[in-house]
Amino acid sequence: MALHRLTSITMGVPNVAETAAYYTDFGLAHVGDGWFATRDAGRQLRIVTAPVRRLVEVRVGADTRDDLAAVASRLRRLGIDSDTDGPTLTAYDQATAVRAVLEVTPRLVQEPVPATAYNGPGRTERTGARAPGVLRTDRVRPRKLGHAVIATPDFDATTAFFREGLGFKASDYIKDRGAFLRCSTDHHNVLVLAAPVTFLHHSSWQVDDIDEVGRGAAAMLEDHPDRHIWGLGRHHAGSNFFWYLKDPAGNFSEYYSDMDCIVDDQLWTPEVFEGAKGLFNWGPPPPPSFLAPEDLAALMTGTHSGTS
Repeated sequence: MALHRLTSITMGVPNVAETAAYYTDFGLAHVGDGWFATRDAGRQLRIVTAPVRRLVEVRVGADTRDDLAAVASRLRRLGIDSDTDGPTLTAYDQATAVRAVLEVTPRLVQEPVPATAYNGPGRTERTGARAPGVLRTDRVRPRKLGHAVIATPDFDATTAFFREGLGFKASDYIKDRGAFLRCSTDHHNVLVLAAPVTFLHHSSWQVDDIDEVGRGAAAMLEDHPDRHIWGLGRHHAGSNFFWYLKDPAGNFSEYYSDMDCIVDDQLWTPEVFEGAKGLFNWGPPPPPSFLAPEDLAALMTGTHSGTS
């Protein structure tokens, strides 16, 4: 694949300082000028001022300038203009006004983290010691940005922009509602979600294992139980463990671990899911606010105040 990773996203919010403090609590490192960094991939989130909460930009890594030229050609066939400036290409999804920037950049190489030792029936990987997950005391810090979920009033157009235009691959679909698209070996880096209005549904951040999902969420909820949205659970599409929280602007953020990995496109067949399988395999049922955020009506009328 000529594309190789989701390098960063920019979110716009009315309440920048409050939202920035949340993502610092979430485990991202504030590195200046609105940017926040993960442990393994550097600057991956930028928070800027906007009248309503929204996804402003996605940046995607490409291998060569020839890859950018191929993207520009595909976008022209869709009737979408793009601007190429040296090692970057910029284009806008017409349905959501999200800016996509493709940049020639090195591939991310994550140093392997030793597998957590788990005991099981007939399998003793850990003896004479408590489980590592109950002994950890350091704060949870995400390894990398995994994906962003873009709500769009024109599902077909936004899906075509990312899939036929930019060159994302389809991994799975939620019937008539969602497209899981990838620009890396991760199961998905963008989920396009049908909605009455455009907004950032959630961003998702990789941690080491299920214990880090739980520990991260527990720390976030200790003094702010109102941040809880949905979890702990496991998705069917992508297979990852998850826990969702809500930032002060109303965006959801997800800790995840154990995402499906697609190295050979020929060995993966996209499926179309309906009902619960489109959302989760096990865990508590999602609250109504996960499917229809509480500020949806305000977003539709343009009167969102920036508080949830």
